[in-house]
Amino acid sequence: MSTTLIVIFKTQSPVEASIVRGLLEANGLPSVVSSGVSQSLFPLTVHEQGVTISVRADDAEEARRVIDSHQTEVTSGQLVRLRDEFETLQKAIDYRFRDRGLLEHAMTHTSRANEDVSGGVVDNESLEFLGDAVLGFVIADLLFREFPSLNEGQKSKIKASLVSTGTLARLAEELRLGDHLLLGRGEEKTGGRRKAALLADGYEALIAAIYLDGGIEHAHAFVAREFASQLVEVRDHGLRAQDHKSALQEHLQSHDLPLPEYRLTGTIGPDHRKQFQVEVAVRGEVLAEGIGPSKKEAEQECARAALQKLGIRS
Repeated sequence: MSTTLIVIFKTQSPVEASIVRGLLEANGLPSVVSSGVSQSLFPLTVHEQGVTISVRADDAEEARRVIDSHQTEVTSGQLVRLRDEFETLQKAIDYRFRDRGLLEHAMTHTSRANEDVSGGVVDNESLEFLGDAVLGFVIADLLFREFPSLNEGQKSKIKASLVSTGTLARLAEELRLGDHLLLGRGEEKTGGRRKAALLADGYEALIAAIYLDGGIEHAHAFVAREFASQLVEVRDHGLRAQDHKSALQEHLQSHDLPLPEYRLTGTIGPDHRKQFQVEVAVRGEVLAEGIGPSKKEAEQECARAALQKLGIRS
């Protein structure tokens, strides 16, 4: 019996690969799934990513026959439903992917990948890493060009607020990104589609997918559109637009109320990606909650949510 492996199926969609592999296994044909990964953070050209399915040379002819005989089922079932759902997301972000597999990859949470026994589904953590870098670059570029009079420290403070977990989660909610996340059953049951950390991570992964699919120009255009209103607020109100804690304190003092109290209520995520959960209270009454990669950022998000609840800021 030959041990040589022959590639019999290629796709840009991990979900499609999982469907095909399950089909082969149901017909007694073992297979191997492998995926390609981009080799550069900032490639000069967009690299193809994809998933291949291989079988033993002796099984190749039968495997192709099985796939061909079920081609309608593969293309009209779960994969097409996913693509229809992603069509709504593409309209929301005003960008059409050449490679929809990248969009699917960006929406695939770790919990979904962990539940896939075939190993063919890859989570979006690497895309989150890349998206964080692309987002940081674009925001820095926008601040550099639009606010030349601000010094480095001022720009850094504004940038930190703009790329905070709270801000990204809100932007993700506006796009209804949570509706399109591919989650595991456990994460689905615990309300993962509404979790700020998951939404922010998915948003960063989406930016990376746009960058890999269309290049830095399209990624830059998307970020510029998404953050346009925040940049207008900075232009109109300066640094105070992003200093929510000071704004909340001043509002409370103007109404003869005591200073707000910020309390750490917990942390989520692994040590290298820990998120802090904080609540803000006045006279013992909790006004709002916030989450962020540091206590300071979580407190700012808390204050922003409190101001929104009080009708001070939108």
